[in-house]
Amino acid sequence: MNGDWLLRGRDGRLSVYLLSEAAVLCRAEHGPGGPWDAPRTVGGDQRLHPVLAVGQGADGYAHLAAWRPTVTGESGLVHSTHFRPRLAALDWTPIGHPDKKGDRTGTPAVAVDAEGRAHVFVRNRSGGVGMVAQKEKGGWDPWRDLKGRDVQEELAAVTGESGRVELYAAVPGGLLHWRQEEPGAQPVLEESVETPVRPGTLRALATSPESTTLFYTDDTGDLCAWRPGGKPVSLLAGAGPGPVSAVRCELDGHDCTLLAQRSASGRVAFAAYPTEDESAGAWWTESGPQLPADAGVSLASDEQGRVVAASLAPGTGELLLTRRKDEPGLALEAWRAV
Repeated sequence: MNGDWLLRGRDGRLSVYLLSEAAVLCRAEHGPGGPWDAPRTVGGDQRLHPVLAVGQGADGYAHLAAWRPTVTGESGLVHSTHFRPRLAALDWTPIGHPDKKGDRTGTPAVAVDAEGRAHVFVRNRSGGVGMVAQKEKGGWDPWRDLKGRDVQEELAAVTGESGRVELYAAVPGGLLHWRQEEPGAQPVLEESVETPVRPGTLRALATSPESTTLFYTDDTGDLCAWRPGGKPVSLLAGAGPGPVSAVRCELDGHDCTLLAQRSASGRVAFAAYPTEDESAGAWWTESGPQLPADAGVSLASDEQGRVVAASLAPGTGELLLTRRKDEPGLALEAWRAV
């Protein structure tokens, strides 16, 4: 999965998205802070490939993108909107292919602009990036070629506090950054930077009215942060090999960025630091039980503004959850299965 799969919906309920063999499932709280319902299939009974991208707009609506098989050896992208966690999502709608037709070209990424329009990005056959975006009054614009070369499979899409959509991609020995110059415009390739990047470790977060920050792991295993216009900085040694999840939150009256990652020991590791002040330093604190090697971690805030962390093991489907306690620091409740 690409993107935050733990979300707080418009109605305050938390939900998670997970993959089965040929479908996307959703689990949601029955009420904010309450028990969780059983998994339900999202978007109807259409058969899908096991890949999913998730994005959420300021309106709380979740936008999902996935690949579906079409004819032998070919696939196409589909999109669904989920307005509220306990309501049925819209049926999957075909949105085409970055090369008009062909097989899967990469893992999609989704970002939603201030007007609630989903933007779906995916690597194309030539190694660049293709994008398709919703029209403001329904339907979809044509696919656009955003250029780029030797783009690696997984992209990181994010919406800045300005409501404009941005995209990050890893290439051999560096990173690329696209940004909308104005709402509704085609994102343009604005900047590149030379830095060693481990594939599959990108995660982007809006961190100020002017900036978004990209987190990634370099080839030495350090977790790094990059804001376009500056140089990448090493934040701390990565807790484990996979991507981090990141969320903005208030800790003891300070605007902080909280990171979570499955550690090499198998537990969930957390690190927090003042937002955009990487020089302040950060360190990992591990929490919870040991998780399977395929377990993922995601962060969100609940209806009361408390940080919530979830771990999901695709092999077993086990979902574990913890919340921040109502006390100073980053004290967490005991992890529990839901």
